Amino acid sequence: MPLHDWTRMPAGLFHHFHQHWSIEIAKRLNQGMLPKGLSALIEQRTPQKEPDVLAVERQSSYPRPGANGGLLLVEPPATKIVRRSAKEAYSKRANRIVVRHHLGKIVAVIEIVSPGNKSGRAAVRDFVEKTSDFLREGIHVSIVDAFPPTPRDPVGMHKLIWDEISEEEFALPEGKDRLIAAYEAGGDYAAYVEPFAVGDELPDMPLFLAPGVHIQVPLESTYGATWDASPEELRLAVETGVLPNPDVED
Repeated sequence: MPLHDWTRMPAGLFHHFHQHWSIEIAKRLNQGMLPKGLSALIEQRTPQKEPDVLAVERQSSYPRPGANGGLLLVEPPATKIVRRSAKEAYSKRANRIVVRHHLGKIVAVIEIVSPGNKSGRAAVRDFVEKTSDFLREGIHVSIVDAFPPTPRDPVGMHKLIWDEISEEEFALPEGKDRLIAAYEAGGDYAAYVEPFAVGDELPDMPLFLAPGVHIQVPLESTYGATWDASPEELRLAVETGVLPNPDVED
């Protein structure tokens, strides 16, 4: 299903959709996509950090390719843009919180960018720092940035996140102002970026579970399932860009 233009709607409507989309993604991951010992959980609150979907390791061993019917992949993701860096990311800072979950160690996080994440400089900085904290702790992160750049993120959130690792030139391709980005942590760092636009079908998104091992998260099908389950009034408003007027009788 093609991506809709959510910028025409109040942030609260996307928040509703965002929550249900996160649940749909987690449900799909837990229905056989993740190897035994890993679980996707929603909005597990950690000190000052609130990721949307967590893949939690409950065993000490790393997942092995083939452990879940061949869904684990070792070939690098085939995205249009790939960045690598062998630099040690982020200066060490005191009192750094190590994010943990009571069921085990967090190994990966999916974050869906919301309008609130881009609403001001402090919000943007908080999102970038949160993502940077995860990566510095060896936690792999994938983001869905389905909103256009703002003056706070002129080429999208990826550029700001990657600048924390290695400052490089980056530009979105013409006509593509949204993106997904999958970050591989641990040892060298890598970013796999796929730009897209309103009206495009969402590409599958890599999610690393260990260095060199990832799965493909089905963004398009989970987005479509969430859309189909949304209230008719919400779907009509998003498609037309016009909110219903409660003062006008049918």
